[in-house]
Amino acid sequence: MKCYRCGARLSREDFCTNCGADVVKYKKIMRASNALYNEGLEKANVRDLSGAAACLRQCLKLNKANVEARNLLGLVYFETGEVVAALSEWVISTNVRPDKNVAQEYISILQSSQGKMEELNKTIKKYNQSLEYCQQDIKDKAVIQLKSLLSSNPKFVRARLLLALLYIDSDEALDPEKWINADRELKKCLQIDAGNTMAKRYLKEVDKMSRLAENDMNGAGGRNKEEGPRRFVSGAENLRGGFTPDTKGAGTLSAILYIFIGLLIGGLATFYLVLPARIQSAKAQVQQELKTVSEQLSAKSADMDSMQQQLTSLENQNKVLQAEVEQYVGTDGTLQTMEDLLVAANTYLTDPGNVTAVAEMLEKVDQEVSIDETSEAFRGVYQALLSLVGPSVASEYYNQAVKYYRNQDYETAATIFQKALIYEDTEYYDLSLYNLGNTYRKLGDTDKAIVYYQMVVDQFPDTDRAKQSQKALKELGAVE
Repeated sequence: MKCYRCGARLSREDFCTNCGADVVKYKKIMRASNALYNEGLEKANVRDLSGAAACLRQCLKLNKANVEARNLLGLVYFETGEVVAALSEWVISTNVRPDKNVAQEYISILQSSQGKMEELNKTIKKYNQSLEYCQQDIKDKAVIQLKSLLSSNPKFVRARLLLALLYIDSDEALDPEKWINADRELKKCLQIDAGNTMAKRYLKEVDKMSRLAENDMNGAGGRNKEEGPRRFVSGAENLRGGFTPDTKGAGTLSAILYIFIGLLIGGLATFYLVLPARIQSAKAQVQQELKTVSEQLSAKSADMDSMQQQLTSLENQNKVLQAEVEQYVGTDGTLQTMEDLLVAANTYLTDPGNVTAVAEMLEKVDQEVSIDETSEAFRGVYQALLSLVGPSVASEYYNQAVKYYRNQDYETAATIFQKALIYEDTEYYDLSLYNLGNTYRKLGDTDKAIVYYQMVVDQFPDTDRAKQSQKALKELGAVE
């Protein structure tokens, strides 16, 4: 364990022996973080992935630099089909520890298979489309989309939970087939994540509702088909067995007939009055259970919306990080600019006479970055090279520009005079400023001519060129 302030290795003392910082609470936090990591690892080994993820997230709250915990959390996310979340954890891990980090291998494996990455991206799009179908109450399309998604990413636990909920929320409340389908999807979820609390809760509801549907089917169909006909046949046989042509038995026959009619009426009353009431009660109970499951589905949808927002936020952060990386790499990045400056320095050291090549490289650096915004070391090297090659290059540029000026090629002359201005600490700087004013005056660009004449007046007062520039400004109407 290292000190949080100076990075020295800590001893058994309650303070850092190197810098004297109090590390009592720091040690407790680190021990708690390590204990949570070990607990998460144990749960991951028995496929309690939800519990493992919870422990690892708590571990990272205590110690964000725990690379092993972050890598394991990425593996847990990947195992449950959450590829984007896994990649996010691995990218953060490689930023915390760039060297000797297994997360780099995980990222390389995913990025090496472009087809696999595209397929995973499609699964995310299909899942989002399924959520939209659910919000629009187009459940059939949502089921089809989720089945297609799971065929390519069978470990996506969230998609299986949503598919199970769609089976539960189908229109046929007492259809046993939908409970069978929901039960199958939920058990597959538990095979992937044995500790998924949501899957266990749904499975409990499915078992309850499937038993209720089975009891209703047996009560509505089996009992009336068996008991009713048996009771009627038994009464008819008793009637036929008790009938005699003897007129003395007419009273007995009438009594039996009345009994039979009473039994028949009682059976019909039971069938048409009592049984519908029981069925209605069972339906009301089913509707209540469905209402409860629908509320749970709404809560789950809200959680999904929150997770979607988190995903969008992570994607935006990823874009920002990529943009920052691009600022340091590439043809126009900081690393490339430093490379150009080093090439210029190497050229001057190996070939001091080739000042033109060095000057071209320095001009390229000046165009790529703002020198005033660079580091002190960068500015020091740049100014040193500029002072070494400046006099020779400024003289060469100035002479070339004068030739073009005399040949009335004012546009080319202006361009070369601008190059001479890069080398400020030379005797040609004020000459280039003054001649730039004359050149732009010849080109008819009065505004630019006034700017350069004014720069001569401000930077080189009490000189002949300042007097000439002051005269030119009066002629152009810039001063009275």
